[in-house]
Amino acid sequence: MGGAALYEELYCARGEMENRIKEQLSLFADRVSSESIRANQMRMYFSAIAYVLMCGLRRLGLKGTEMAQAQVSTIRQRLLKIGARVRVSVRRISLSMASSYPWASLFAQVLAQLQAAVMPAG
Repeated sequence: MGGAALYEELYCARGEMENRIKEQLSLFADRVSSESIRANQMRMYFSAIAYVLMCGLRRLGLKGTEMAQAQVSTIRQRLLKIGARVRVSVRRISLSMASSYPWASLFAQVLAQLQAAVMPAG
């Protein structure tokens, strides 16, 4: 195995795995500060579920976008931690975002890709 292949296949893969471990910490997987073991276990479950959902969001919704390789904390800050008015009616849920929201077009693209993944045309 040549030096370049060794670097690309092993070292870069190691760095990518370290990034994924850091992502779990950004979803509060490192906080086990509750008194009981059950509460800490539940916290870890929620963190693991959040990570799986974020991986799915990245794989299905962010595919082909500039944030396809973004870290979890970046996705949270730009796409999920937004101020919006949520209106719930019998048949639909509508979001009204501020006109100054800089990631509105990306949000709409991600939503469309998720809807296409869940409800394929045809």
